Amino acid sequence: MSGLCVWVTGLSSSGKSTISQAVREELLRSGHKVEWLDGDAVRQHISKGLGYSKEDRDENIRRIGYVAELLTRNGVIVLVSAISPYRAVRDEMRALIGKFLEVYVEAPLAVCRQRDVHGIYRRSQAGEIQHVTGVDDPYEPPLNPDVVCHTGLEKPEESVAKVMARIASYNGVR
Repeated sequence: MSGLCVWVTGLSSSGKSTISQAVREELLRSGHKVEWLDGDAVRQHISKGLGYSKEDRDENIRRIGYVAELLTRNGVIVLVSAISPYRAVRDEMRALIGKFLEVYVEAPLAVCRQRDVHGIYRRSQAGEIQHVTGVDDPYEPPLNPDVVCHTGLEKPEESVAKVMARIASYNGVR
């Protein structure tokens, strides 16, 4: 079976990691080679020292994309869950990787604020941090994503089923 990169993008606390983890588990149960590159983990290890300027965010995504391309080329299904706020660098990664599905995890900012998994929105509102995507930094939604998960309206299982169906139709995954 050939590799595939499933790039999961959306605001902080939109549900990217929840969906990616569940998709990973389903693929592993089916016997596939799978790696999950979570944006938070990558920032701690591969992109440590990068800030949150547009240039640093783009560099972070390019680093993730480089690893994802290597894995994809070697027959791995790679799940990337990263905010990746800028459309141009996501499109650059699609071109670099080739076998690429873009999953837009759409949740209204109000829903993300309620979830606030990492306390980012609370800290932003308190003035403790700046450059929060969707608040004082932009997020450019995909124009033509392969899958849209409306996590403010759908149950996680529904979103996961949509992603799995698209992976299966793209890659012949069973």
